[in-house]
Amino acid sequence: MADALFSHPSADRRHLLDDVAPDWAEALAPVAETIDRLDAELLADAAPGSVLPARDDVLRVFREPLATVKVLVVGQDPYPTPGHPMGLSFSVQPHVRPLPRSLANIVTELRDDVGVPAPANGDLSAWSAQGVMLCNRVLTVAAGEAGSHRRAGWEQVTDRAIEALVERGGPLVAVLWGRDAATLRPALRDVPVVESAHPSPLSARRGFFGSRPFSRVNEMLVAQGASPVDWSLPSADDALF
Repeated sequence: MADALFSHPSADRRHLLDDVAPDWAEALAPVAETIDRLDAELLADAAPGSVLPARDDVLRVFREPLATVKVLVVGQDPYPTPGHPMGLSFSVQPHVRPLPRSLANIVTELRDDVGVPAPANGDLSAWSAQGVMLCNRVLTVAAGEAGSHRRAGWEQVTDRAIEALVERGGPLVAVLWGRDAATLRPALRDVPVVESAHPSPLSARRGFFGSRPFSRVNEMLVAQGASPVDWSLPSADDALF
């Protein structure tokens, strides 16, 4: 499907959309030119490691089919630390120690809410495989410069992705952590929403801790006739933090 919809930037450089699920390639067709422009402006001439995540992971969140998404977790932009981001919001590469503070707070709430023990690492890919879409609003960042690619155009891409999910319909639950994510609520229309403060260390104690997002998501999924998410992650013998 992707090959039929999109031209290649060059003979030796695959289009970013070549590796996404076919239904996502079709859904993102209206913003394909924006993706091409961002690839050319932000990635094509960037020195290795200067833009995060790696090019192959920029659209990783769209590898699982649109049809299987049942939970949308909205992040802001990738971690700006080289070696950390992997194309899924809040998730990090398995080798990362210690966990970023926001992710450590998510893990703490995960334990307090549904009893999941400390994981072996901060890789949340196991959630993606169950239809949990960990989607940053902005899909790249300059290394060491948090927020540096905001308003470059990625918001148009992720807005279209959210629009496609809403058009598809349920079962679907959206998780909005923090004020930036909360601005998306009107676009979600009648999609059930779990909303709270952001898990960042600056705000986690002002409404994130104790908000029970994981059990609430599952309650909303079951109410829509869907199976709940198994939030468990590969566990570790020793805590990471």
